[in-house]
Amino acid sequence: MHIVKYLFLHKSITVMERKLFNDIVSNLDRKEYLIITGARQVGKTTILKQLAKYLNDRQNVNFYLTFENPDILNSINEHPENILRFTGVSSVSKGKEPIQRIILLVDEVQYLKNPSNFLKYHYDVNGDWLKIVATGSSAFYLDTKFKDSLTGRKRIFELFPLDFEEYLMFKNFPDGLKEWELMRSNPDYISLFYREIFLLFEEYLTYGGYPAVVLEKDRHEKKEILNDLVKTYLKRDVLDSNQSDYLKVIQLLKVLANQTGQLVNTNEIANTLRFANATIENYLYVLQKCYHISLIRPFYGSLRKELTKMPKVYFHDLGFRNSLLNLWQSSPDRPDRGHHIENYLFVRLRQLYGQEMIRYWRTTSGSEIDFVVTSEPAGGFAIESKFKADDLNLAKYKIFSSAYPDIPLQMRAYETTRPLFSIFRL
Repeated sequence: MHIVKYLFLHKSITVMERKLFNDIVSNLDRKEYLIITGARQVGKTTILKQLAKYLNDRQNVNFYLTFENPDILNSINEHPENILRFTGVSSVSKGKEPIQRIILLVDEVQYLKNPSNFLKYHYDVNGDWLKIVATGSSAFYLDTKFKDSLTGRKRIFELFPLDFEEYLMFKNFPDGLKEWELMRSNPDYISLFYREIFLLFEEYLTYGGYPAVVLEKDRHEKKEILNDLVKTYLKRDVLDSNQSDYLKVIQLLKVLANQTGQLVNTNEIANTLRFANATIENYLYVLQKCYHISLIRPFYGSLRKELTKMPKVYFHDLGFRNSLLNLWQSSPDRPDRGHHIENYLFVRLRQLYGQEMIRYWRTTSGSEIDFVVTSEPAGGFAIESKFKADDLNLAKYKIFSSAYPDIPLQMRAYETTRPLFSIFRL
């Protein structure tokens, strides 16, 4: 992992590379265009600038352009080919001799009137010598902005807030990362750094993984940055997705924050907020596409009384959720501590397996397993979480284990004297 200095939030600071950086670098030689998407302020622009430094160090020809510049944006909206004017490069499609392969780093591609047409045009016309790596905020992948699937022409890389491993690196604690990996892999290992790692883990649970929040040392300022994410950047998401009522979206988000890990009944929420059901459905779609929430679907197969429709809701960043709730207590003191830890486990499972692999299990009579990870075609594993391991009653889960004997059930808890039950072990 490399260290890069750049300008961030008007401060010159040192920032670590994200795990995704190496995945992107490994795809630079492929013809497909690369699209980095995710929530605002998770570090997409930073990765693009780090790529520019990486390419410059290796003397690869590259150009960095941002579509936040109105002069560039207006010109390219007139015709995709106009972007070459800002590089001093001529297109081979105009009869020029083939030139050295160029990598074009484009920031905020979603601001184009038709971003998919821009990418499709250059791939089809100039793709033999022009490689585009583009960032697009969440609104980029909304259907209203993305009118072409670009099948076979692109690879999507989703960037989320920092996971805890990245968090330790951003905290300049590489020894802690090594220790945490040992703690995870060996239940009997007792780390001399346990206390320091645990305190950082608790801070992560409270303030989440947005890079600006992680790098800020003052806890009051951490809250202010998170509040600004909700007030300013969420508002931009709402506007960019052609929604008109930011305050209604905030109302819905606060309801969802209070219902984390619970079933999302759109009819009930519509009645509570006095919104039309179609409005709730639309906002839920936007909030998912903007990488604020995830709705996970039920796992079902062999029992007639299993739920098959209603999703459960989780947030992609714990600090973002805490800002909505205005809850900043440590985990043991929280009124929602069980749901808080359950949301962390969702984040962790998403990091390890991808959100498409994550389901929950529930019967109409109320028997439930928090997570079923379908990581294998013929099985997977299930996880039940509690704040305290003593609250885990194995007898409650016999129905699931009997119905799905090939899906082993694991237990995870924040407070436990049994190492295998610890959420640290995931």
